[in-house]
Amino acid sequence: MLALHVLASGSSGNAAVVENTATGAGVLIDCGICKRDFLNRCDEAGFDPGRIQAMFVTHEHSDHVKGLGVVLRGLAKAGNVPPVFAAGACTANSSALAKAAEAFDVRELTTEPDAVEAAGMRIIPFATSHDAAASFGFRIEDAADGDAVGYLTDSGIVTAQAHAALRDVRILALESNHDPKMLAAGPYPYVIKQRIASNSGHLSNGQAAAELGTLVAESRAAGQRLPQTVVAMHVSQNNNDYSLARRSLEAALGDAGCYAETLCGYQARLTTAR
Repeated sequence: MLALHVLASGSSGNAAVVENTATGAGVLIDCGICKRDFLNRCDEAGFDPGRIQAMFVTHEHSDHVKGLGVVLRGLAKAGNVPPVFAAGACTANSSALAKAAEAFDVRELTTEPDAVEAAGMRIIPFATSHDAAASFGFRIEDAADGDAVGYLTDSGIVTAQAHAALRDVRILALESNHDPKMLAAGPYPYVIKQRIASNSGHLSNGQAAAELGTLVAESRAAGQRLPQTVVAMHVSQNNNDYSLARRSLEAALGDAGCYAETLCGYQARLTTAR
């Protein structure tokens, strides 16, 4: 089965590992944190970073890639040089990705039908809606038993492709970035508030809850798995509260008659979903 280790989630840095618990191997999604925090939280999760077999980049914003180079160099010194999958447009618009491409194996990430195979898993990218050169979420499936993790963050809406990919998963990591009232009353300039709330910004608590309810209803109707664990991702420290995000998801699950565990991905501490 699969485990999701959220090493960091928020506007100051993002990184997550999906582990194949049968083998101990895994893949890294984004690396926007320093090497010290990356290594410490992997250690806390009981995951050996030397077992990372591939890295995947959701998009080029610095909170998702600024730690990539130093972590890659650290892994390389320990004898592990995993390939990095990133959209060419993201690499062209990020100095961190461009520098990584000069020294490491950076490969093109697209939403073509063929999934990437790594660590005994199938990683299936899907398009998200964000103000980046290109942006992706991921469906990760255990190649042996079909267990699945859905991972969506940094998206102003849930695209049709994303919605289809997030059904029939056991672990769902879903952006729940802001509370609209807190955002409106908060300290950000108006133009930033508009960006966050736009279709190419970030999902609100209400949007995440509505998507979760629809996913549960459609999955149940189709005889598919319902999520057992839901993780609120990219929770804003200025325009949201962890308890608000969690309660919103819990209410949606309750209304849908699904009693999954609800967790939050935190900015400065580990969260693991198994």
